Amino acid sequence: MAKITLDNLAHSYLPNPKSEGDYALKELNHDWADGEAYALLGSSGCGKSTLLNIISGLLFPSQGRILFNGQDVTHAPTAERNIAQVFQFPVVYDTMTVRQNLAFPLRNRGNDAAYVAARVQKIAEMIGMEAVLDRAARGLTADAKQKISLGRGMVREDVNALLFDEPLTVIDPHMKWELRTQLKSLHHEFGHTMIYVTHDQTEALTFADKVVVMYDGRVVQIGTPQDLFERPEHTFVGYFIGSPGMNLLPAQVEGTTAQISGHQIDLPQGYAALSGKVELGVRPEFVRLSTTEGLPVRIVRVEDVGRHKIIRAEHDGHAINIIAPEGEGVSPDATRVTFDARGINIYADDWRVAPMGDLSERAA
Repeated sequence: MAKITLDNLAHSYLPNPKSEGDYALKELNHDWADGEAYALLGSSGCGKSTLLNIISGLLFPSQGRILFNGQDVTHAPTAERNIAQVFQFPVVYDTMTVRQNLAFPLRNRGNDAAYVAARVQKIAEMIGMEAVLDRAARGLTADAKQKISLGRGMVREDVNALLFDEPLTVIDPHMKWELRTQLKSLHHEFGHTMIYVTHDQTEALTFADKVVVMYDGRVVQIGTPQDLFERPEHTFVGYFIGSPGMNLLPAQVEGTTAQISGHQIDLPQGYAALSGKVELGVRPEFVRLSTTEGLPVRIVRVEDVGRHKIIRAEHDGHAINIIAPEGEGVSPDATRVTFDARGINIYADDWRVAPMGDLSERAA
């Protein structure tokens, strides 16, 4: 297990990068704690796999260092980093049995035969393959082969880190939840440092202790699922986390009020003068329809998704999504919306602005 430090780390696939736009991975300075489970979350092309490959040693960065427990491993080969990596598509030895595949990393390191047998049996039970341990891998389905890859990554107890690069892409949807649960159980039992790359917010939020959200080659927020939901530090986090994502409305903010198209919204705390692109962000869960007060809207449609309704509305050309509890009717007279003050965030040029006098945030 290892604490992983990213020190002034950046990477460009161009031989002579000249500007920030030339970097696929923009400068990072972060410490990832020993024994925690992290998810790297973001849309395709944001730099997730590039960062994972630098951590694993498959790619050397253009600048900066990566350290495991304070030791510089920036240019160390993968074999010397003592990590296990599971890729998006299954990598198995087709001529070997499932048992032999799972045992290979342990036998390759000269572990005792009795320990190998016990460990293989435990992992096989965890991934649900104990009944096919003596079958050749060649005849198995793609999702079964990926389960072997996951098991082979998890079979060693002494690794510095377990790295997963979109490992559930080829897994049957009904198996995904079970395997995520098993990975989380393994983490709780053995305390490995785990990094899990995904573009799926459900996978990230259900797997990780902390989610590392990436956008355009940079980390825009690291936090718990609750942090990301309640206080998105960047508008991309608000948009990407949640279904639907955060509503964002252009606003003029002064003190404890926001003006949206000439309509006043009271804010729970005051803000200093803001410049640039200023927006009010509020999640659909904190928006309520009203017949008498609030921001005027036009309801476009209502989507009943079973456990709640998603009401699609618009104000002055800007979409506003509202989540209404199951069974709550939608009155034709409800042509306004109000915002729960607890759910309001203010952004300037896409970054969240801390309200004045919030000492906890200033300290953070």
